[in-house]
Amino acid sequence: MSGDHVIHSARLVGGGTVVDDGWVRFAGGTIAATGTGDSWRGSPATTVTDAAGAWLTPGFVDIHVHGGGGESFDDGAEHIARALDLHRRHGTTRSVISLVTAPVASLAERLREVAALTAADPRVLGAHLEGPFLDVGHKGAHDPVLLRPATAADIETLLDAAGGTLRQITLAPELPGGMDAVRAFAAAGVAVAVGHTDADYDRTLAAFDAGASILTHAFNAMPGLHHRAPGPVAAAARTPGVTLEIVNDGVHVHPEIVRMAFASAPGRMALVTDAMAAAGSDDGDYLLGSLQVEVRGGIARLAGGGSIAGSTLTLDDALRRAVQEVGIPIVDAVRAVSETPAAAIGRGHDLGRLRAGYAADAVLLDGDLRVRQVWSAGEPVLP
Repeated sequence: MSGDHVIHSARLVGGGTVVDDGWVRFAGGTIAATGTGDSWRGSPATTVTDAAGAWLTPGFVDIHVHGGGGESFDDGAEHIARALDLHRRHGTTRSVISLVTAPVASLAERLREVAALTAADPRVLGAHLEGPFLDVGHKGAHDPVLLRPATAADIETLLDAAGGTLRQITLAPELPGGMDAVRAFAAAGVAVAVGHTDADYDRTLAAFDAGASILTHAFNAMPGLHHRAPGPVAAAARTPGVTLEIVNDGVHVHPEIVRMAFASAPGRMALVTDAMAAAGSDDGDYLLGSLQVEVRGGIARLAGGGSIAGSTLTLDDALRRAVQEVGIPIVDAVRAVSETPAAAIGRGHDLGRLRAGYAADAVLLDGDLRVRQVWSAGEPVLP
């Protein structure tokens, strides 16, 4: 597609509001203007889409995803590209490439590869390291043999390999050297996430005070809420500026708990997929890192009936569930797949809103919140 493109007669959702009979104009890969009614007419548009009253949202931003379409991000650039194709068809226009626990030297090599992709592919926002600095007792689908406390040498190796493209790291702050790692990564501009952790309420608060700013897949792989031991989720909910990830697939977290989380931290919830290779693919046997995963009925678990091993979720499904099953207002659910995750990794200034100057990423949804069309950097994705 060349020239400007206008999408009109849409219900624009974003920034906590719904604008009826709205329009947006793309110029290249950027939103050039927005408005309402017929004011788009006379614009220098070479192509026009009549939304006919459908919902138009910002492109979705997934800050925690490991693969999809039968492909795993840990397997290299071609596999990453194919997995991103699957998620983009479901509305995710920008993704942080999440890597599971591996030896530090292997992670460094993968970070270099993601750094090259970040420079070449606008869909790639950088990397998220989920491990290896995690608690063995809350390992989830991570190889316990490879889990370890962070050292200064490890931190330097990983930061050097990423070359400024490490956007997020999940770690357990209670491990030896954990708080030093929080400070070091945060000082380097990395969004530090508390997760796969045995940290209690006070230790989690201390981690946020030291610079952590995200809670990885809230409620999962951490102590739960208890009336005398509130744990990491309560610490995140009470701390301004902390984003809480949640995997809203109906498996990881009960819908009522999702509703409570949204009520406890308004504007700070980020819906993530935590998707592994089976997202958008068939049931079967897969690998997540070095571990065998069985997917049955769309639920991924470690072989032998073990822990939940990521999900088969896409963000359009997470959004739809939030509105239709949980009862989250559409403006809040859309914020949780766009504006909030973008801001959590430092991209709130150009991603996640239908506003002039922002990336021309948008998703057209029908009345049942199913994807009709996706635009990524101004280009249509679906035929």
